[in-house]
Amino acid sequence: MALPACAARALGPPLQPERGAPARTTCPRRHSRVEAELAASRPGSVAASVRVGPPRGVSRGFNSQPLLDEPLKASSSLAGAARAPLFALLLRGRRRRMHDLRRRWDLGSLCRALLTRGLAALGHSLKHVLGAIFSKIFGPLASVGNMDEKSNKLLLALVMLFLFAVIVLQYVCPGTECQLLRLQAFSSPLPDPYRSEDESSARFVPRYNFSRGDLLRKVDFDIKGDDLIVFLHIQKTGGTTFGRHLVRNIQLEQPCECRVGQKKCTCHRPGKRETWLFSRFSTGWSCGLHADWTELTSCVPAVVDGKRDARLRPSRWRIFQILDAARNFHYITILRDPVSRYLSEWRHVQRGATWKASLHVCDGRPPTSEELPSCYTGDDWSGCPLKEFMDCPYNLANNRQVRMLSDLTLVGCYNLSVMPEKQRNKVLLESAKSNLKHMAFFGLTEFQRKTQYLFEKTFNMNFISPFTQYNTTRASSVEINEELQKRIEGLNFLDMELYSYAKDLFLQRYQFMRQKEHQEARRKRQEQRKFLKGRFLQTHYQTQSQGQNPNPSQNPSLTPNLNASQSGTQNLFQNLIQNLTQSSGQNPSPKENQESQKQNPGQEQSDGNTSNGTHDYIGSVEKWR
Repeated sequence: MALPACAARALGPPLQPERGAPARTTCPRRHSRVEAELAASRPGSVAASVRVGPPRGVSRGFNSQPLLDEPLKASSSLAGAARAPLFALLLRGRRRRMHDLRRRWDLGSLCRALLTRGLAALGHSLKHVLGAIFSKIFGPLASVGNMDEKSNKLLLALVMLFLFAVIVLQYVCPGTECQLLRLQAFSSPLPDPYRSEDESSARFVPRYNFSRGDLLRKVDFDIKGDDLIVFLHIQKTGGTTFGRHLVRNIQLEQPCECRVGQKKCTCHRPGKRETWLFSRFSTGWSCGLHADWTELTSCVPAVVDGKRDARLRPSRWRIFQILDAARNFHYITILRDPVSRYLSEWRHVQRGATWKASLHVCDGRPPTSEELPSCYTGDDWSGCPLKEFMDCPYNLANNRQVRMLSDLTLVGCYNLSVMPEKQRNKVLLESAKSNLKHMAFFGLTEFQRKTQYLFEKTFNMNFISPFTQYNTTRASSVEINEELQKRIEGLNFLDMELYSYAKDLFLQRYQFMRQKEHQEARRKRQEQRKFLKGRFLQTHYQTQSQGQNPNPSQNPSLTPNLNASQSGTQNLFQNLIQNLTQSSGQNPSPKENQESQKQNPGQEQSDGNTSNGTHDYIGSVEKWR
């Protein structure tokens, strides 16, 4: 079929096959759609107006614009007449270009286009949001709504930079302990390590009146002698962490030997085979699992003396036993907020804890099943709800801290029929307060750094690394309402009063020790200044007394001592510099000064001939003061 002349002129010269092109072996009709697109993409072709659609794999709704900006407009009849000969004239070289065209519409291009349009939409939304904000703040002066395309790109760049910085910061500093995230690192270089750890008010108002003897706890602990630290471990008070500090984190002449895989450590005295610490991690549960005050005061002397199988002493010897313990045995313990401790014990019981190995020995015997019934019938109480845990009247978790710190022999041990309940509670509370006040040391779980400070000041023993305050515990994860909170406080009303008393005493001891430390440092500085001033005045007086003799030749004994005076002045300067650099506690006493003057009587006389240098040095020291 021949083409009309007008159609031939519109199509241009016939297409010639490329050199080296292989012979065509496929049917032209199989690629008619693609060939039509290639023909339409040719500039000046009539078939450009009869494009059949986008390439395969691409929808018509996305970027379906024609490849040419202004295709030739021709009639449909002319295009239909030219379509068949045009497909026949297309060669294999043009089909390769067709494959290149299909590669443009791959998945990567689609993702890039989607990302570009998404960022553009985000920038447009941010532009309107910022425009609304600035229009409300600055009113008619806001010109954010008229931002051009460059400002949009700049805004997008800033947003992407911010997101990138956040991602990098999460990798570099993943936790909240990073120093870059602490504003205090820029405001105060050395914050107070003993600041309020429970985020309460820094100012403490005492409620109880304690004497100086109650506040000043200073134990002359002789680790090489017969002194022994006895740790009373109350359940769920952080005693396990504190016990590990005692055996692994304390500076000693002979540290405790802790082997891998073993809970107990060997804590011997220097040069002896005796232990200086009676705790879970040193001697184990020698007096029973979580032994209380009543058990420890009866059991520890027998265990230390090697009488592990001996019978416990009767109650009438308790007064002598307490006096014996007060002489060599130093009791310590850790307390905790009663509500948090109660919830923590409930969660521990839910996981299967029973403490069946506890002996509860009192007055030489354990309690009977009638005196201390069990709250559960099976092997354990695992999975019990909180309501069932609170409903048991024999639950030892109620007021546990008061019971473990009091002397149970005063109320007939676990026999509730000895005295009325109200009187029994009063006796137990007063006994617990008295024992706690007379203990060598006690700490609070909510004040870890203050606990460390008071222990170091009490026993004159320092820890290697500071304690860590953990504000997130298993008890803190339990959400309770106000009603449950009040009921738990009612079940532990004795512990609540004891903890209030202990917290007041603890914070008063801390403030007292801190004030005493500051006063001692101020007194030492004043003594040092007085000592230096006295030395300078003495030197100045000797200089004036030597200057009254104008003719040194009349006193021939002074002439050969010129070199000695220079060397003596240098020695004096060196001694003064050493006094400035040394600590205040190492200042020599007046008796030592007199002895040094008697040993070197000629040194102070030779110092009188160097008044100018001495005056200059006095001026520098006065400036330092």
